[in-house]
Amino acid sequence: MNTINIVELENTSFQVTINGNSTTTHKVTVQPDYAPKLTAGKITTEQLVKKSFEFLLERESNTSILRSFDLSVIAHYFPEYERKIKV
Repeated sequence: MNTINIVELENTSFQVTINGNSTTTHKVTVQPDYAPKLTAGKITTEQLVKKSFEFLLERESNTSILRSFDLSVIAHYFPEYERKIKV
């Protein structure tokens, strides 16, 4: 089981550490207009980041997740992402 720890670095930047079989650290940015598009303000951006990593971990190991990326990039790899993640 993976544990996801998130630290907000700035309003639009987060450090995500995943503790599993191996520990990985990821830097994620979220464009100011992207989070509201997916959450309609119902959850925080940090909660969106966590849900997004849960989504990714259902599909790949933490060692396969990019080390640094913008959250919107997930949809390029997994076209169903935005539809499944919307609150």
